[in-house]
Amino acid sequence: MVLSMDELINAICLHMAERKGLRPTDVQVELSWDEENGYSAEVWTQGRSQYLVESNMIEAILRYLQSEYDIRAYREQVTLDLDEEITAHVVTN
Repeated sequence: MVLSMDELINAICLHMAERKGLRPTDVQVELSWDEENGYSAEVWTQGRSQYLVESNMIEAILRYLQSEYDIRAYREQVTLDLDEEITAHVVTN
């Protein structure tokens, strides 16, 4: 299973909104990758920004898989990939 960049952004928006008691539409996300830091996401809520590292992004993806697809996945089943855009590959049994 492959999650698109849009789905990754949705996963992070839903995750951060739930953690902060906001609506998902009140969260903005920008994904990035660089050689020094790897995958990250800058998240804006209530006029403030914070960075999520890859492990935080995978946590959001795991919650998204459970809530949207009813798939119980584990960290080792999810890998992020960069081609034309950032995607997540999920190994399902």
